[in-house]
Amino acid sequence: MVEEARLEDVGSGLTPVSPGWFVVNVADAAWLRNDAFGGRCVFESSGRVLAERPDLEPQMFAETGFTLAVLEPGKPSGMYHAESAQEDFLVLSGTCLLLLEDEERLLRAWDFVHCPAGTRHTFVGTGDTPCVLFMTGARREGDTIVYPVADHALVHGASVDTETDSPHVELAMPGLSGPRLEARLERSPARSGVFSASKSGRASANT
Repeated sequence: MVEEARLEDVGSGLTPVSPGWFVVNVADAAWLRNDAFGGRCVFESSGRVLAERPDLEPQMFAETGFTLAVLEPGKPSGMYHAESAQEDFLVLSGTCLLLLEDEERLLRAWDFVHCPAGTRHTFVGTGDTPCVLFMTGARREGDTIVYPVADHALVHGASVDTETDSPHVELAMPGLSGPRLEARLERSPARSGVFSASKSGRASANT
């Protein structure tokens, strides 16, 4: 029988601190925020989530990664890149610009994006309100990532100047070092109006 994981508040919300199944509401979960790429809830206890609790052991999902991202207008979700595993995305609210290979597509709520392995892509928030994007990707041993140079992404501040396969390239972006990378309770999108409680008591994205 699979045991229930223990959830603990690590300063930015609840995160699993032991193996097992769990249920957590987005409004209660741990969030990360930085100046370059907005807010993110990853649902697992990564090293970044545990920045203020180095005494705890990270608990990572073995097979699939999940991220709930809040894109601010004019800012990218991350650097233009391609991974060696499948990724999929669903826009929950707001609008964003999809940069995919040499194409640009404006997305709105409930648009779904499928990226087979090797697909170059990123997203940029548009409009005057945040865009909420659900991301998921497969995880396999030996996974790789590449950050190519792309002029159409460079316009939005979402491309490297020199191609690299370093998974740490995004950490070198302005606003992604020091305390700005730490989990912050007071700046969590779930606590700043992006999500609100529905009648069922669960968080829902404001549209």
